[in-house]
Amino acid sequence: MKEENGEHPFGDTGQLILLVLFLVVWAGDSFFLRKSTFLSDYVPLYIRLVILAVAAVAAACLFKSGHVVVSHERHPTGVVSTGAFRYVRHPLYLGSILFYLGLAVSTASLFSLALLVVIFAFYNYIASYEEKLLETSLGEAYREYERKTGKWVPRILKGR
Repeated sequence: MKEENGEHPFGDTGQLILLVLFLVVWAGDSFFLRKSTFLSDYVPLYIRLVILAVAAVAAACLFKSGHVVVSHERHPTGVVSTGAFRYVRHPLYLGSILFYLGLAVSTASLFSLALLVVIFAFYNYIASYEEKLLETSLGEAYREYERKTGKWVPRILKGR
């Protein structure tokens, strides 16, 4: 159980299951069955690959910057509001979602996009659970961070 580390007890297992399920659905639909990829006939491959590249680069940046909270060398003891955490509260989860989105768009797999909705709901659920744990352990400092920082989308228009 990871609750004491600020994570949902089934977060890692759920993420692994959804990753495997997504890859099976995406690869199966995109390269073998091709049941829901008809939009690929209308959206040029180069556009879909540019979207994949942008999503992959953004995901890599979010992973690299957000990895500080899961580093085994040093675990933060307070609110982390630097790097990607300055803009969104869940950069690792957002990076995963962007990676899935890039793959789904690259082959125009509607089945994969539908599964991505389920994956997003799961990530949102575990993120909300973890935020409650952080509010309990970090108190007002975390609530202030929540007010200033978007959960999934940066709050660009709000003053800092």
